[in-house]
Amino acid sequence: MARSPIEVSTLDCGIRLVTEEMLGVASACLGFWVGTGSRDEAPEQAGISHFLEHLLFKGTPERSARAIAEAVDAVGGDMNAFTTKEYTAFYVRTLAEDLDLGLDVLGDIMTDPALRPEEVDAERQVILEEVLMHLDEPADVVQERFAEALFPGHTLGREVLGLPEVITAVGVPAIRAFFEQHYRPRNIVVAAAGRVNHARLQDALERRFAGAPIGGPPARVAPGSEVVPLDVVTRDTEQAHLVLGVRGPERRSPDRFALSLLNHTLGGGLSSRLFQKIREERGLCYSIASDRVAYADTGALAISVGTAPERVGEVLELVGVELDDLARKGVRAEELALAKSSLRAETLLGVEDSGSRMSRIGASLLLHDEVLTLEELGERYAAVTAEQVAEVAGRVLSGERVLAVVGPFSEEDFAGVLG
Repeated sequence: MARSPIEVSTLDCGIRLVTEEMLGVASACLGFWVGTGSRDEAPEQAGISHFLEHLLFKGTPERSARAIAEAVDAVGGDMNAFTTKEYTAFYVRTLAEDLDLGLDVLGDIMTDPALRPEEVDAERQVILEEVLMHLDEPADVVQERFAEALFPGHTLGREVLGLPEVITAVGVPAIRAFFEQHYRPRNIVVAAAGRVNHARLQDALERRFAGAPIGGPPARVAPGSEVVPLDVVTRDTEQAHLVLGVRGPERRSPDRFALSLLNHTLGGGLSSRLFQKIREERGLCYSIASDRVAYADTGALAISVGTAPERVGEVLELVGVELDDLARKGVRAEELALAKSSLRAETLLGVEDSGSRMSRIGASLLLHDEVLTLEELGERYAAVTAEQVAEVAGRVLSGERVLAVVGPFSEEDFAGVLG
């Protein structure tokens, strides 16, 4: 039996390491996945995860921000990071021969960030500008308001960027305390893909993190069952932005494969019902799509559309027809076959370089506690039956619907829309 190119280890220091060796490539991509995001912030910390993501690149006692940038630039590398509601990821991609440099730089910022007050203050202004830019985009605002309506009063409903008043006021001691609480080995997955050696990385990580406080993942409280059915932001826009959705299962649910196939049929591709019937056949919008989001203890299935204000009623009626039809009848055999084929190809096409492979295995281990091979993933989708999709559709799509709107409307314009 051939050896799997994917190896997983739990190190003595507490870090979980996953690697995928890719034959015939010259690159290597390394990522640190921290199991903390915006949902893990107290109200007085709202936005601190994203703020900290920016600040780690400002340097360490031994390396300035410029020194980090020049070191990675000198080898033609790429380094970046991003923050989500449940995790924060940092990565560097280089030629395989320069991976030691990438590990040294990332290891430095993940263990000993400088957090110099003057650099914190400078980056504070950058974050505030990012928040303002986000608030200027109706398509971003409607997504934020949908999350707030779907998870009212819960941190999952809060924007990752946080609150301007918190960003303005938070000081270095609070930022460092958050770092020291969450950036600990037992809350970190390290992933690497490309021309990599698992044993070498394991030894290097053990040396760097030996003796560090081991920490652990954050404790989380699931959101309650209540939702806010309608949230309208009155804004004088040329286009109306809508998000309509329902609660869905958590990320480790056995229903997740059936739900992904259902989502593809509903609005996940060019052949989907919503795209074909609302855009292609009737020309009522430029873009319309559905998306499945899953968290540790809940999830959502949401439809996003931008359309002319005078067409909103017709679009919502057509969307409702498709949701009701899928809830009653499930998907047709030909739709299920198409969705399976499309998701298989989409998965394979999406992992053709070391960066995408690293992201797949890192997220899988952090979020699912397992890393399926591409063949195993394909088998999970292939095994889903039409009956399973119908059961999931009936249960999920019959849930209470939530609608968020940004445009030239008032709440009275939507009286009775959700039934």
